[in-house]
Amino acid sequence: MKKFIIAVCAAVLAIFLWNGVYYRLGAYINIDPNRPVTSFVTVEGKYIYLKGKSEDIPFEIRGIDMGAGMPGKWATDYAIDKETYLRWFKQIQEMGANTIRIYTILHDDFYNAFYEYNYGREEPLFLLHGVWMDDYMINSRRDAYDDDIYQTLLEDCRTVVDIIHGKKTLSLGRGNGSGTYRKDISPWVLGYLMGMEWESGFVAYTDEKSQDRNSYSGTYLYTGPNATAFEAMLCQAGDRMIEYESQRYKQQRLMAFVNGPATDPFVYPAEVAAYRHKTVCVDVEHIKSRAAFQAGMFASYHVYPYFPDYLELMDEASLYAEEEINERIDRAVRENLKYHLSLLNAPGIGDYIREEDYYDSRGRYNTYRAYLKALNRYHTIPVIISEYGVTTGRGMAQRDINTRRNQGHMTEQEQGQALVECYQDIMDAGCAGSCLFTWQDEWFKRTWNTLPTIDDASTAYWSDWQTNGQYFGLLSFDPGKERSVCYVDGDISEWGSEDTAVSSGDMELSVKYDEKFLYFLVKKDGFDQEKDTLYIPIDLTPKSGSTWCRNYNVGFERGCDFLIVIQGRENSRVMVQKRYEALLAAYGAVFYRGDPYINPPERDSPDFERIYLPLSLGEMLPDPNPMAAKGEKYETGRLRYGNGNPESEEFDSLADFIFAGDYAEIRIPWQMLNFSNPSDMMIHDDYYENYGIEDLHIKRMYVGAGWSDGTGCRIPMEEVPLKGWGRNAKAHERLKKSYYILQEYWTHDGTG
Repeated sequence: MKKFIIAVCAAVLAIFLWNGVYYRLGAYINIDPNRPVTSFVTVEGKYIYLKGKSEDIPFEIRGIDMGAGMPGKWATDYAIDKETYLRWFKQIQEMGANTIRIYTILHDDFYNAFYEYNYGREEPLFLLHGVWMDDYMINSRRDAYDDDIYQTLLEDCRTVVDIIHGKKTLSLGRGNGSGTYRKDISPWVLGYLMGMEWESGFVAYTDEKSQDRNSYSGTYLYTGPNATAFEAMLCQAGDRMIEYESQRYKQQRLMAFVNGPATDPFVYPAEVAAYRHKTVCVDVEHIKSRAAFQAGMFASYHVYPYFPDYLELMDEASLYAEEEINERIDRAVRENLKYHLSLLNAPGIGDYIREEDYYDSRGRYNTYRAYLKALNRYHTIPVIISEYGVTTGRGMAQRDINTRRNQGHMTEQEQGQALVECYQDIMDAGCAGSCLFTWQDEWFKRTWNTLPTIDDASTAYWSDWQTNGQYFGLLSFDPGKERSVCYVDGDISEWGSEDTAVSSGDMELSVKYDEKFLYFLVKKDGFDQEKDTLYIPIDLTPKSGSTWCRNYNVGFERGCDFLIVIQGRENSRVMVQKRYEALLAAYGAVFYRGDPYINPPERDSPDFERIYLPLSLGEMLPDPNPMAAKGEKYETGRLRYGNGNPESEEFDSLADFIFAGDYAEIRIPWQMLNFSNPSDMMIHDDYYENYGIEDLHIKRMYVGAGWSDGTGCRIPMEEVPLKGWGRNAKAHERLKKSYYILQEYWTHDGTG
């Protein structure tokens, strides 16, 4: 009996050790080195083909990028379950897409769902799998050849290969997903996307520090004569990944290295390069493949229509001529403007653009299309635009002045049309495919022009309508478990007596809120929508506020921080008391040409300001310079009239208020009222006590409602208790109008 127990224990230990060595460490024995390597996908010229029984079939990558975020969760929580993935895969394929692109290693729920969805399916979904690089290590090491960066990259490459073949076990760590990966999804994995949009300093530092490592010759990939050290690093990592999969699994698939305009292969005029900080190039044409690599390479770019628009700047400066570009670059080098070595052998953008490239099928001047044309014309391999998109966020961060495909402040209908147009531009340019960014909205995301005003440690717990980066998705997460507490649509049946906050004379104000908005319902007997002006004062912070607004000659019972002014359909807005103006506190030097902390506004200043968001912060460039610019801003506090109910035929996703008889129904995003974290009811503290933006917890606000009678009367105000929801954010899924627009185009317009 004892021998039997010992034998059983030894067998269990052996199985445990084998599992650890095989599934965790990736150890293997190449027992059949002569077995041929295969690939079901290959590249020929500028096109991608799937292997068919009798002949290769041309394949357009029509993809959707997918993140890992969910409301109330961070991306690194990997909170999406298998059932959710299965539902999403079905919706994505029904829209007309054929590929999903993921950025990094996810939890095993994704791979199990992907296998289950595709198994036995005649027309499966395909996958492009990313190999991410850790931002923290990049920013702390700076050299791509540092062991902590490079060896981690190689380890992640092997891990991704093992995962798609169903032979990996991962524990939690380093921000990746984890689990037991036993499903072989390799029959549907088209290829790998290595890296990210590279930060210029990371590329430049690597190239400068490791100039002698600018060549590599491997079994599958090698570098050309003009390669940089950074490009050689990518070549080596790609070669090692191909080698590992070829030897262990006898398979190959496509390989690409992520790139974007900031590190594209082109040289631009000195003024444009300085303004957009275009100082380095990463050129995958310097990475070549050998015959042993059957699958082949493609060029991957993230390109959005609004930024960075190099060609628009070139137009402004009248710098189309190639000889003028070269002259200016030569001058820049002579003047020691710190142009990176990779630019010296880079091609000028003018060589790859034709005059007709600038005009699309609608006859519009379209620099996005021209840029895509230049990329495709330059490359000898297929070009995939692996990120493009526009966002339905209320806040805006960039304008596309030619085609109005802006970064933000677009309705869901406008988003859908813009995505169709971007897709058309991509395909007209001759690209082999694209991936739309992105499938689902992600609450945790941030955007540069709102980041200073929010608590970035809590963004996952509320829906910040002002931060456009949260709303690139085709799938919305609206607040509320099944419905939102309110829809600004003129139907007041969702309001009850329990919502009433102020009742005074012929005026009544009701208030409610959820994870995205503060809602107000104002009733005024005999309300004349065209002539009457309604005022809703709001007192949030005890640190400042005014009992009088000089701008409108209206008074309040308490010192107020904000004033909502409903003045007809075209002239309504939110105003902020000067002391509490976030733009002044965060960007006073840019937009007011002075330091506000030297002479701050009075705590009870009666001056109220319009609310703005910055679009650019300008550049401190030497004069004379045609690219020199002051900071640009736009009025985000201006309110838009419309119906905000998604079920309405008149739905306007950007609607802020609507009239209904004696009523005005209004919704205001939390951040516009200086809430940095409404989930815990945190607002901005006094800027000038703290020399910047700090948080202050509140338990109540005071609101009122009045109308202008020309006497400057004081509007009565009452308390409204505020209680956050903490980490218990509630949301429900809704496919945006843009989903159906894209679905119609891809499946019914002869392109599906």
